[in-house]
Order: sequence, then C-alpha cells, then structure tokens
Amino acid sequence: MQFNDDPLDRMRNDPENYKLIFFYFNPKDPRILVPKRFRMMGWTLNFGNPYSYLILIGIAVFAIIMNHFYLK
Repeated sequence: MQFNDDPLDRMRNDPENYKLIFFYFNPKDPRILVPKRFRMMGWTLNFGNPYSYLILIGIAVFAIIMNHFYLK
C-alpha cells in the first residue's frame, strides 16, 4: 500500500470534494485541471475554480463557431 502525504492528492481523493459523484468541486485546490481519482481515467476540471467555467465556455464557443462555418 502506498501512502502519499501530498495535500493536493489528499484533496483529490476526498469524496467530500465531489458533487454528484463525478464533478470535482474544491475552491481550496488552486488547480484548474485535476487528475481523476483513478489516474488512468484522465483528468477533470475543478469546478471550484472559476477559470474552469471559462474553459467550458471557450470550448462551447469554439464548437458553435466551427459548426457554423462547416455547415455552409
């Protein structure tokens, strides 16, 4: 068994920092992108960080613009 004393990893693994099981929400964690609990599953956004919403809005705007230009 591996023990990790990194406070960021402790926050990431704490089930209290997840909303609806899947959404990581921790305003105390300064990271925008956080590894998922099972690292091989990828990364997730920290919805406790306001910059994560800017990333989501940017992706949505980009998708709408690309959709508009490629449907003509």
